[in-house]
Amino acid sequence: MHRRRFLQLSAGGSLLLALPPASARSAAASAPNAYVELHADGRVQLTIPRSEMGQGVSTALAMLIAEELELPLQRVSVRTAEADAARFGDQGTGSSASVRTRYLEMRRAGAAVREMLRQAAAQRWGLSPADCRARDGRIEHPASGRSLDYAELLDALADRPVPADPPLKSPREFRLLGRPQPAIDLAARLRGRLRYGLDTRLPGMLHAAIARCPAFGGELAGADREAALAVPGVRDIVEIPPIGGDAATGPGLAVLAEDSWAAQRGRAALAARWRAPPDPEDDASLAARAAALLDAPPQDLLYRSGDPDAVLATAERVVSADYAAPWLAHATMEPMNCTAAVDGGRVTIWAPTQAPNFARAAAAKALNIDPARLRLRVTGIGGGFGRRLNADYVVEAAWLAQRLGGTVKVVWSREDDLQHDFYRPLSRHRLTAALDDAGEPLAWRHQLVSAAIFSAYELPPFSERPGLYEAIGALESPYRCASRDCGYSLLPSRVPRGWWRAVSATHTVFAVESFIDELAAAARVDPLAYRLRLIDELPATVPLREPDHPFEPARLRAVLSLAAGAAGWGRSLPAGSGRGIACSWDHLSYAAQVVEVVPADGGGLRVGRVVAAIDCGRIVNPDGVRAQVEGSVIQGLSAALGEAINISGGRVRQQNYHDYPVLRQAAAPDSIEVHLSASEARPTGAGEPALPAVAPALANAVFAACGRRLRELPLRI
Repeated sequence: MHRRRFLQLSAGGSLLLALPPASARSAAASAPNAYVELHADGRVQLTIPRSEMGQGVSTALAMLIAEELELPLQRVSVRTAEADAARFGDQGTGSSASVRTRYLEMRRAGAAVREMLRQAAAQRWGLSPADCRARDGRIEHPASGRSLDYAELLDALADRPVPADPPLKSPREFRLLGRPQPAIDLAARLRGRLRYGLDTRLPGMLHAAIARCPAFGGELAGADREAALAVPGVRDIVEIPPIGGDAATGPGLAVLAEDSWAAQRGRAALAARWRAPPDPEDDASLAARAAALLDAPPQDLLYRSGDPDAVLATAERVVSADYAAPWLAHATMEPMNCTAAVDGGRVTIWAPTQAPNFARAAAAKALNIDPARLRLRVTGIGGGFGRRLNADYVVEAAWLAQRLGGTVKVVWSREDDLQHDFYRPLSRHRLTAALDDAGEPLAWRHQLVSAAIFSAYELPPFSERPGLYEAIGALESPYRCASRDCGYSLLPSRVPRGWWRAVSATHTVFAVESFIDELAAAARVDPLAYRLRLIDELPATVPLREPDHPFEPARLRAVLSLAAGAAGWGRSLPAGSGRGIACSWDHLSYAAQVVEVVPADGGGLRVGRVVAAIDCGRIVNPDGVRAQVEGSVIQGLSAALGEAINISGGRVRQQNYHDYPVLRQAAAPDSIEVHLSASEARPTGAGEPALPAVAPALANAVFAACGRRLRELPLRI
């Protein structure tokens, strides 16, 4: 079975040209930089500094290198970089940033090797490099017809300097970029050759099943250790203390056994008893506190322009609406797992992580060792969606391996996964607008309450003002209004919070795009026309995360028009059906969704058709972008139609997919159409931007079908 490891998180950085040892630049194989390794048999192995979770980042980044290297993608294999910030920079995979932040770096890596090969061939032939060209894995001299395969030039690369600033191809010269390519790992995926974290098998390893306190903030009260140790195959019971910091590993009792089944049976026999924290939270208490905060003045006024107080106080037409979004779990198909081995003073970890640098640092801190003594190898990942940015499961395995002085594999059950997640925060929104005689907003107020993600982490600047992150999608509301403010209040909670695909925009855009639809109805203007009329430049005083990527209203109007035109906006639908629209500027990309609902057999409505449009700048792989948008539609509908985490007695009530219903095939739309907006702009993200507009487009479609406004997620259609 082939071992596949995948790429990991990223943040950006310049081309890394540190040369490997001379042994890596021999005639058998040569690795001129951190990303490209050429082999004498003609293979070229590329090291990808991001985690592959099925989102296609390994294909996209490989295409960037191969384009400049003038190499057919069929000759390329990929491997995921191990955690090594000194060599690869920030390897975190999130924020739809992999292509955006690595676009030039990966191209320069390929171009540098191409130029080295061109110089080596020219020197061998006694020619000027300007007379030679790279094409299809060969260096050619067109005038004489001579050519050399890259593999024939390996020995000439050993002592050749790496160009620091190699020339890059112009877009009109691209042969790979912008053209659809199948996933580079497609064959291995279809044939079951990909290796995930769950597939890790090492000699002599023990399997761990961990009993965790079901109530957040609780503690161990007792357990039947003798009963657990009596289960055949169980070797030991180890108590795991709470490990604080950003890893946020709670207390637990680990049952270690010779196989996973014995570990699970031992955990059941353990019958651990837990002491709940004082005043355990539940849905009712959280909702009451959120409502009180929403009624009070905001704790942090994030933004203000004009004088919305005065305008609202004197306005003749005021529209106001409240919106609600629940806690959400990630519910990845592959539960959390990690394998760690301690050998002497060194530790090796195999982890399906989105954040290898962070996981390595968190494990080293928990073990109180120098990170240089800890090697983290990234495995395949069966779904991330932000959950695997956290390192709790990695720390558990590393801590147990150190305690035992051997090899331990920790595997979570589905119940563990749902009840000990880092959840998308619960939120409440109140939007209020004053309208002029033409129905356009004179004042716009957005008050937001949530259990902020960054209030649980020491990660400035958002840990100091968590509302700035929670209000992403509200602060950048694209609709023109001279008097506007946005206020935030923190809802304290023991429930762990984390990053969920598209993060804050999943609830802020639901509120904004539902409300703009309500304003259009109040103004008696078509919802599409109303949006197109109001989309405008953002005021310079709006706090943005990425000032180098300013909002371009024409691009948002273009994707709205593209989606609407493709969906046949304005054409009549059969009785009982409805068409809704929504848009967003998220993760620096522009997206729009049109959702059609039709009568369902047995009553109610169902989603019949979704038409999506996206502008994510210059596209690397159109197939990859389409797949990401389709996945965003499905996950967006899943969250909109059924997903919600409930808290009772300080713990999560849901246990498995039977009571946390992800979208089933029967509820999926009949068709999903994806339209890509042609753009010459710098590449931005595609993994998340199409998701936030799905829920409001669906809610707006329900209103169009039957006149019912749905303001609370999940929607009951």
